[in-house]
Amino acid sequence: MKAAIRQRALELGFDDCRFTTATVPATADRLQNWLAEKRQGEMTWLERTASKRIDPQKVLPCAKSIIVVAASYAARTPNSELRTPNSGLVARYARFTDYHTILGERLKMLTQFINQLGGNQNRSLWYVDTGPLLERDFAERAGLGFIGKHTNVISRKSGNWILLGEIITTLELEPDAPEKNHCGKCTRCIAACPTHAITAPFQLDARKCISYLTIELRGSIPVELRSAIGNRVFGCDDCLAVCPWNRFAQEGKMMMAHARLALAMPDLIELLQLDEAGFKSRFAGTPILRAKRRGLFRNVCVALGNIGDKSALPYLRKAASDAEPLIAEHARWATEQLQNRARPVQTTDGHG
Repeated sequence: MKAAIRQRALELGFDDCRFTTATVPATADRLQNWLAEKRQGEMTWLERTASKRIDPQKVLPCAKSIIVVAASYAARTPNSELRTPNSGLVARYARFTDYHTILGERLKMLTQFINQLGGNQNRSLWYVDTGPLLERDFAERAGLGFIGKHTNVISRKSGNWILLGEIITTLELEPDAPEKNHCGKCTRCIAACPTHAITAPFQLDARKCISYLTIELRGSIPVELRSAIGNRVFGCDDCLAVCPWNRFAQEGKMMMAHARLALAMPDLIELLQLDEAGFKSRFAGTPILRAKRRGLFRNVCVALGNIGDKSALPYLRKAASDAEPLIAEHARWATEQLQNRARPVQTTDGHG
C-alpha cells in the first residue's frame, strides 16, 4: 500500500513522499519553549493552535499515519539577483503561482486515492502549510529531510528549496526511518542572516526575520532593522541560498510549470504607483497577495530608502501622503534616507 501511495504521489508531480506515525513528536517541547519566549511575534495563531500542533490526535482522532510530501522549487538555472537601480527582490518561493493552490490540488487527489485504498471507514485530512501540524518535525521523522540550523527542512537529494505538504490519515502505514542531522560544523546560514534572526543553531527569533517582517508583520517595521532589509520586498532567501546541500537540488517538476519570473525583481517605482485594483490584478494568484497593498508598499518604501536613487523621491513624497498611515510613515522614512544620501559630505574644514 505504501508503494502505491508513493508512486501516485510521484505521478502527481511531488518530488518525494515519506511516511511517519501520527504520534506526538519528541521535539514538541521546542514549540512550547519558543512560544514562551514570544519569538513568534504577531503570529498569534501559532499559540492558539499549539495544543493541536503538538498532538495530531487533536487534529484527526484515531489518526495512525502522516504522509509527508515535498515539491522542489529549485530552478534549472539560477534566477538573476543582480541589483539594478530601484529594483526589489522577491523570495524564490513567491516567484510562482501560489503554492498552496498548486500543491493543494494534487494533495486533494492523493487524499482521494488514499481513502479509496483504505476503504469507506478511512478518514484523511490534507494540509499545505495551513493546518496545525509540526510539519518540519514530521518531515524529519518521516525521513524526508532534516531540520537545519536555519530551522528549515533540508533534503539530501533536493537541498532546502522545497515546499511541504501533509496528509494525516486513520490508515495505518509502516513508518519510514527518520533522517539524521547532517549540518555538521557548517554555520553558513547563521552567518548569512542579515538581521541575526538565527540566534543560535536551530533557534530562530521570528521577530527579527526578514520573511516575518515583510510578510507576517502587519504594523511598522522596527527602524533599527530597516537598513538590513536591503531591497527585499517579500521574504528573504539568504539563509537558504548559502546551504551547501543545494548542490544536489534539481528543478522541481511540479512548480516550474507555474513559474512567474517577472515577479523576481520588480521595479519598485512601478509598484509604488499601483492602486488597490492594480495591486490585486498584478499579484492575483500569487503569495504576494498575502501582504496586501499596505504591507507591500510599506516594504517597497523601505527598499527604496535603502537602495533607491533620486528618481524615486517624487514617488516617495506622494506615498508620504497616502491615505494608509502605514505606507505614509515608511515613505517619509525612505524620503529622509534618500535625502541624506544626496547631501554633500562635509569635510573637517567646513567645505563640502
